Amino acid sequence: MKISGKVAVITGASGGIGYSMAKYLYKEGVKVYDISLSTEKHEEIAKSYSADVNDTQKINEILEEIYNENGHLDIFINNAGFGIAGAIEDASPEKIYALVNTNLSAVIALSGVAIKFLKRSKGGRIINTCSVGGIIPLPFQATYSATKAGVEIFGRALANEVKPFNIKVTSVLPGDTKTGFTQNRIVENNNQNDSYRKDVEKSIKKMEKDEITGKSPDTVGKMVVKLLKKRNPPLRKTIGFWYKCVVFLPRILPTKLINFLVDKIYC
Repeated sequence: MKISGKVAVITGASGGIGYSMAKYLYKEGVKVYDISLSTEKHEEIAKSYSADVNDTQKINEILEEIYNENGHLDIFINNAGFGIAGAIEDASPEKIYALVNTNLSAVIALSGVAIKFLKRSKGGRIINTCSVGGIIPLPFQATYSATKAGVEIFGRALANEVKPFNIKVTSVLPGDTKTGFTQNRIVENNNQNDSYRKDVEKSIKKMEKDEITGKSPDTVGKMVVKLLKKRNPPLRKTIGFWYKCVVFLPRILPTKLINFLVDKIYC
């Protein structure tokens, strides 16, 4: 399928994976808009809007403006999100709610907002940025893994709801990727609690090493373009051969064994 001339909105496209998506969509002739907390000027992005993805009313107003300007909206990509690391015992309720709201609740709510514009445009695509960590959950990133698992399940359910309107949904699962996400991850640490200190430090050190030496976000941007060109895209796409093998493990190994292996690597 040709995607030249399409209009796309990406949340969190000011940098990292979102910006890479914007770059490669732009190269294909797609008009790209960004919605981020802090916007950056990029020649590949037609306009950047500063908004919190949890502000559904504001996002609705932005999409209305984009739709009226172009007469159609064809692609909506839920990409904005952040990470929290640390023991659940040390996690503050405020941070938990903020993470779940941004990484999961906003994806659900904004998909609902985007659908009405995609329907007006006689069909389109919704892409959700998930994570391999949503399939193989990681200790000391339990809430983050839970949100990404939720997004992937939501996408599969949504695909059947919007199928009659020629709207297709795909969840993209990157593995470790070299972006600013690593530096921006919030680490919750109760200085009075030494129970988990060594395990948390080991786990975070392992995560950061894998991310810093991970693949370029451009691999995700290129893959999103390929997915959008498919007439019948998959419901889930894992990026990278190694990560495809990792995601396949739950099909052949007992859950307890997988958790044992994760424990040996991260704890």
